[in-house]
Parts: sequence; C-alpha cells; structure tokens
Amino acid sequence: MSNYYSLKSVSQKMFKLISKQLNVKTTYVTKRGETAMTVLSSYNEEEEIIPEGYSVEYGGTYCRLIIMNEGDVMHTTNLMKDAITRELEVTGQLNVKGFLGVTLKDLNGNVFGTLCVMDREERNFSEDDINYLKSIADILSHMIELDQTKYNIGFLSVPIIPITNGISILSLQGIVDDKRSEQIMREVLQAAANHKISYFIIDLSKLLNEENEFPEVLFHMTDALNLMGVDTIITAVTPAFAKEQANNRDLNKLKTKFVNDIESALEYIGYSLVEK
Repeated sequence: MSNYYSLKSVSQKMFKLISKQLNVKTTYVTKRGETAMTVLSSYNEEEEIIPEGYSVEYGGTYCRLIIMNEGDVMHTTNLMKDAITRELEVTGQLNVKGFLGVTLKDLNGNVFGTLCVMDREERNFSEDDINYLKSIADILSHMIELDQTKYNIGFLSVPIIPITNGISILSLQGIVDDKRSEQIMREVLQAAANHKISYFIIDLSKLLNEENEFPEVLFHMTDALNLMGVDTIITAVTPAFAKEQANNRDLNKLKTKFVNDIESALEYIGYSLVEK
C-alpha cells in the first residue's frame, strides 16, 4: 500500500471537503486485495471509526455490495436497519448508520477499490450527493494511474552496481516478466563483457515474486555467464521462498553459489567489509 503515495496524499486533502459537502464525519478509500478490502487512507473528524490499515474479508464488506451493485454505488440511510447490511458482522462492529460508497477504478476501468463516507447518524443521500462522490472518484482514478506508472517505471532499469575490478552486483527488483527478462539478460551479459567481470552477485532482496516461481531468466543468465567465465553468487533468498523451492530439481542444478547476503558473497570471493 505504500506504493500509492499520490493517491493517499490527494485523498487526504479531499476528505475534509467531502465530509463537509456530504455532512458526514468519516471518509475513506479502500483497496481490493485477493481476499479482503483494506483501508488505504481515511479521515475521521471526531472519533476514529475507520483507521488506516483496517481490513475486512471481502465477502463481509460494504465494498462488495458497492462493486456488485448496478451503477457502482450503494447507499443507505441506516446500515443497522437495511435488510442486507444489518446482517453483516462489520455493521455491528462499526455501529454506524448513514453510508454512501462508490466504486473506485483505474483509467482502464479495472476495479481498484471504493471511496466511501459514513456517519453515526442517519443520512439521506441525494442523486447530487452520489454524482459528487463519483466525480471525486474520477479524480482519484488519475492518482491511481500515476502511482501505478511510477511504480512500474521504478523497476524498468537494471541496477548493476560495480564494487571493484571484476566484481559487480545485480539488484533484481520488482516483477520480472518476459520483457524485463530480455532486458536483464542483455544488459548483464553486455556489462560482463565490457567490464571484464569475474563475479556477478545477484541480490534478490527486492524481487517481487508473486507466483513463488524462480525467475526463468536466472537459469539462462547464470548458464550464459558461466560460459563467459563469470561466476555467480545469489543472495537474499527468503525462508518462505526457499521452502517453496526446496524440491525444485532444476534449481538444485543451477551453477551458482547461494549465500545469505552481499557481505557473505564478498567474503566468499575473498573480500571483507572494514569500517573506517
């Protein structure tokens, strides 16, 4: 969630205006995950009803009703009296009445989450109120697009860090798809040739591996580097990832050395870090 800096920043500036316009005490934005809705940013004028980070399983949320409802909107005068919402566990937990929520989408129309307002008191929301909140959601959609673009751009480069003659570090960051794999392979092999590298330390600490699969590019890259006379050392394999890959026979055949961290990799090569 820390990746949505622009969305959080803009929404915080808007929440007070929304709350004043719609006469409510709480406004918040949620993000839809695989199984739950999580509050990304919130504003509570008085008591903290909806804290940031608050998460509820998707099936038991108002957000599900908003997203599934025709028109991408759901509102009620009193959540505790409404035939559908009064049965939800979250209604008893929050103890609120007036509610209005609209679906929040990115510019491609993909559902990101919801923009919602609520209050302890009963509230009757007009068509103008709904259109107002939808217009704010449209603005936030641009912030989602901006943040997603920034996030993707941040991982387009291939960070190769020279340490000393013959030694460089490849910091493998983000999600490695087919397009990035080609770029990584090309730039790593070119760097190995241009700088006469003997050891390539491949750091996985910032790798986003959503499928728990070892990146195919590493098999090809380590083999190619080996043919060029370059030794590889892989660092920062997490315990969870190691457990998933323990029986991976292809991985066990990989011609590389695995160590805990970069310092250990340098020690394996014959260098040590000395504090001045």
